[in-house]
Amino acid sequence: MARLSDIIEVFIKEMFNENKGNVIFIQRNELADQFRCAPSQINYVLTTRFTYERGYLIESKRGGGGHIAIKQLEYDSSNKREELINQSIGDSMTYHNANALLKDLLESGVIQLRECEIMKIAINDRSLVRVDNKNKVRADILKAMIMIILS
Repeated sequence: MARLSDIIEVFIKEMFNENKGNVIFIQRNELADQFRCAPSQINYVLTTRFTYERGYLIESKRGGGGHIAIKQLEYDSSNKREELINQSIGDSMTYHNANALLKDLLESGVIQLRECEIMKIAINDRSLVRVDNKNKVRADILKAMIMIILS
């Protein structure tokens, strides 16, 4: 059986599909009531599954029926795309975070499954065995591969 966090994540992603837009608005307490969980569970999903590194921006509006806006970042023009990739990856990236980014790129159709698998192998700790700063090298390799695929 799927964990509640996974179910909430899928629900929010389906909201993006249904709205056919790149921004959705949710109310944390309303969503918590719907899933019969604490509002902190919604916060957990938002802060771990909808991060900038995974291609999302979160804005919280408080007071007067406040809401949370989740914006799905788009990979459109090459300059914006390059800037977004550089910001998402940064100067250093763990293998875990790199896998999360690749998963999101795959789900959004930016990369294909075969490309994803090849990139995972290239940035794996075993592939970088003789490298001093694996996270920096991993980030550089990942940026270069994604930019080539997107060009």
